Formats: sequence, structure tokens, C-alpha cells
Amino acid sequence: MAVKIRLRRMGQKKAPFYRIVVADSRSPRDGRFIAEVGTYDPTVEPAAVKVDEEEAKKWLATGAQPTDTVARLFKQAGIEK
Repeated sequence: MAVKIRLRRMGQKKAPFYRIVVADSRSPRDGRFIAEVGTYDPTVEPAAVKVDEEEAKKWLATGAQPTDTVARLFKQAGIEK
């Protein structure tokens, strides 16, 4: 099972809000997920990113692959592989 750390879109039309989730790569974007590790709100200035560092590092250590966007958000939050 390939596990990815990716964004799950929430919020209203034209007002996106994202949750950073750990999910099977075969599940749909807003479908089933394994765990939630943070949030990302691009509508405020500057964009608000909240990440549970312990949980994110645990999933990265077990082999979960972050998407490009999530990897960029983790780098801003100071979380490295």
C-alpha cells in the first residue's frame, strides 16, 4: 500500500481550506484518509500552516511520501525528512 501525505480540500466555493492528511494513494482526493497531521489556510495573509510535527515526522519515518505542495509546506514549517 503506497501512502501519501497530501491536501484534502474543505471549505466553501472560492474559499478553500485544506487539511494535511495521510491517505492511501489510490483513494480520492477528498475521500478516506488514515490520519490528519495539520491544516493549511491560503485565504489569510500570510497563509496559515499548522502541522503536528511529531505526527508528521512519524509518518515520514514510516515511508509516507509527501506531495510536492505538502513537501513545500513542511519545509516552511521546518520539518525535513
